Amino acid sequence: MLTLIDIARILLSVLWWILIVQAILSWLIAFNVINTHNDFVRSVWNGLQVLTEPLYRPIRRVLPDFGALDVSPIVVLVLIAILDTVLARLAANIATGGAVPL
Repeated sequence: MLTLIDIARILLSVLWWILIVQAILSWLIAFNVINTHNDFVRSVWNGLQVLTEPLYRPIRRVLPDFGALDVSPIVVLVLIAILDTVLARLAANIATGGAVPL
């Protein structure tokens, strides 16, 4: 069980970094530091969009429209942090035989 929790936490960490890279890349594209006319940039951007859009879509439906400001990545990052904390406490509880409260 601890191995499954560790794998889930590693996958959450990878997802965290994918979201951070996607946010930074979106800022660089928005401020025209890099552009999507470059094939490599366009392929990385499209790949990140395919990975992150299914996570953002349900949150964007619930959140009000803030115009140009998209807060859905922040919400997803907070949810990932909460889930990681829950998994860490669960792993500690399992490892100590229930001595660590959830």
